[in-house]
Amino acid sequence: MTDTRYTITELAREFEITPRAIRFYENQGLLTPARDRTRLKLTLRGKRLGFTLLEVSRLLDLYDSPTGTVAQLHAFLDTIAAHRAVLEAQLDDLNATLAELAVYEAQGRALLSANAEKRARRAAVVAASTDADAKSP
Repeated sequence: MTDTRYTITELAREFEITPRAIRFYENQGLLTPARDRTRLKLTLRGKRLGFTLLEVSRLLDLYDSPTGTVAQLHAFLDTIAAHRAVLEAQLDDLNATLAELAVYEAQGRALLSANAEKRARRAAVVAASTDADAKSP
């Protein structure tokens, strides 16, 4: 990590977030008061990918770890695999819900169509009887 320190305002502008968000990440232990730009960038990337703050924190700890990169990469890949499994399950649930909604929508449209046909037939009957009444002496 770099030794460069940034002000909250500088980082907030660069990453288009609020100073409050930066302070929140500091309180969560994701950033130090030195406000390392790299840690913030990695935190925001993890957030964008949907990682929890705990997952982001673990990944940052790996990033800071003096151990070899092989262990870090394995831990990173394990985190990604677990997150991907959750997202794929959510996607399956969403697809099932969308399919169910499509069925209900089709049923609703069919009912509306049938109702419109009934009204049209009634209107035709009423019109025909009105015409018949008008033609009667």
